Amino acid sequence: MSRIVITNGTVVTMDDDRRVHFGGHVIIDGDRLVAVGPGAPELPAAPGDEIIDATGMVVMPGLIDLHYHTALGKGFSDHLPLWEYLDTCWYPLIRNLDPEAAYWAAAASYTESIKCGVTTVNDMYRRLPDLARAATDIGIRVVLSNDVALPEHRLDVLEDNKEAFHAVHGTADGRIEVRVGIEWLPLASPELLRDARALADDLGTGIHVHLNESLTEVEDSKRRFGRRPTEIAYDAGLLGPDCVAAHCVWLSDAEMALMRETGTQISHNPTSNAKLGNGIARLPEMLAAGLNVGLGHDAAECNNSRDMFEVMKFASLMHRANRVDASLQQAPDVLTMATRNGAAALGHDTGQLALGRKADVILVDTRNVMFTPLSEGNPDHLYSHLVFAANGSAVDTTIVDGRILMRGRELRTLDERTVLREANAAFARVLTRI
Repeated sequence: MSRIVITNGTVVTMDDDRRVHFGGHVIIDGDRLVAVGPGAPELPAAPGDEIIDATGMVVMPGLIDLHYHTALGKGFSDHLPLWEYLDTCWYPLIRNLDPEAAYWAAAASYTESIKCGVTTVNDMYRRLPDLARAATDIGIRVVLSNDVALPEHRLDVLEDNKEAFHAVHGTADGRIEVRVGIEWLPLASPELLRDARALADDLGTGIHVHLNESLTEVEDSKRRFGRRPTEIAYDAGLLGPDCVAAHCVWLSDAEMALMRETGTQISHNPTSNAKLGNGIARLPEMLAAGLNVGLGHDAAECNNSRDMFEVMKFASLMHRANRVDASLQQAPDVLTMATRNGAAALGHDTGQLALGRKADVILVDTRNVMFTPLSEGNPDHLYSHLVFAANGSAVDTTIVDGRILMRGRELRTLDERTVLREANAAFARVLTRI
C-alpha cells in the first residue's frame, strides 16, 4: 500500500502537549501514522505516494461519536418527551426492520458521520451483521452493540448479542468490534444486568448502556427496585473501565462516586438531552471527579444531526449558560472530549496524531467564513473556531485506518445518491409495518 503524505497543513495533534504545527506534515503508511511534525517531511515522497496539499486546512484526529444509534427516521415524530418518543417512534421503527432497511439506515447514518469528520461510532442498534456490512462497505470504524432488553419488550436478547459477536467482531481488518448492549433499566432487571456483565467477561468485550438519562427513568428504578439506576448497575457488576454509560444526566453524588470508583466511561450527549427535555448533565462535577467523559450525538431521531461540531458547541455553551460561568468547557478541553477522551473510553489507539497511532485523520477547510478572521499562528483562535464556529460542512477529507473515505467532500466508497435513495425507500417500507 502506498503512503499518504499530507503537507502544508495546520496540524492539530491533540497529543499530550497539545502541539499545533503550522505548515506541518503528517505521513501515513498502511494504517499507522509514521511522521507528524512541523515543516516539510524529512523524507521525500516516493513513487506511488498519494500527496495531499493541505494548504488552508487543519489536519486533526477524526472525531469519535461515543454514543450513537443508527437511525432510519430522522425528523419523524420528534416532538415528544423521551418515554413517549420511544414508545411511539423509536421502538416501532426498530422492531420492524428488515435486513436491507438496517443496512441502508446504517449506510445513511455513517455517510453523514463521515461527511462531518467522524471516524469512529459507538453504535447501539439491531441487526448487527447488516450494520457491519454497511460499515465494511463504507469504511468507517464502528463499535456495535445490540439493543438488549427483557424478552417481553420484543427487542434483542443477550443471545442475539452473543451471535453478533461471533459473526462480525474483529472483521474488516479489526475496524468492527462488538460489545454487549443494554437498552436501559426500565426494560431490564438487575438479573439481566448481571447476565450482561457475565457475557461481556466471557467474550472479552465491553458494555454499552443508557444510565440515568431521564428523571422518569430514575423514579421508575426507585419504584421497582428501591435504588437508583447507577446503584443497580454497580450492584450488578455492570460498571467498569470497559463500560460506556450514556447520558448520566441525573447522577447523584453517590452515583458519581460509583462511576469514579469503577472507572466507568461516560458519554455526554448535550444536544439529545436538550431536545428530549431530559435536562443538563452535571458535566463540571464529572470532570472535577476525574471521570473520563466523551461526546455523542445519540440518534438522528432525537437530535436531527450527526454533526459532532454542533455537539461540541452545545457541550460548552449549555453549561456556561446553566452555571452562569463563561470559564467552563474551554474550546481545547471540549475538542479533547471529542477526540482523545472518546478513544480512551473505547480503548482505541486513535484520538490524537502521534507516531504509531492509528491513521484516523480528517482535514478541515479553513478557507471560508466560518474561520474568518483567523490569526495566523494562534492556536487559541483556531481551537475557538473549531468548537464554536465550524460545522461538519467544513470537513474536506476523512481518512480511516489509512484509507481515504472522502476527499473534496466526495465519498469514495459508496455511491451517496444510492445511499440516500435506498434509505428513503427503507423508511417508507418500515412505516407501512407500523
